[in-house]
Amino acid sequence: MPIVNYISLTDEARAKIEDMMAKKPEYQGIRVGIKQKGCSGMVYSIEYARQDLNVSKYDDIFVMSDKISIFIDPKISMFIIGLVMDYATSDTKSGFVFVNPNEKGKCGCGESFYVS
Repeated sequence: MPIVNYISLTDEARAKIEDMMAKKPEYQGIRVGIKQKGCSGMVYSIEYARQDLNVSKYDDIFVMSDKISIFIDPKISMFIIGLVMDYATSDTKSGFVFVNPNEKGKCGCGESFYVS
C-alpha cells in the first residue's frame, strides 16, 4: 500500500476520527471514498476500515498515527488530491466537511458535487 500525503485533516477532523476509532478498536482506520449518487453525480463516503473487510492491498494509505490510517481507493485519487477533511458542528447538524479544490460545482442542496 503506497503511503500518500495528498489529503490533509483539520484538528477537528483528526480529533473526531481518533474518538471514533477509540470506540471501534477492531478497525485499523477509516476508508474515504466517492460514490456515484446525487443530482451532481458524486458524494463522499466514509466507513470503518479493516484488512479482512474492505481494505485492498492496492489502497493508498494516509497515516494519522501508528494505529489509525485513512484508506483510499487509488481510482479516486485524481478526484481528491488536495482534499482537506474537516469536522463541523452546528445547532442543526454535525459531520465531516470536505473542501476539495477539484470540485467544479455542487448541487443546490450541497450534498453532491462534480469534477470535470
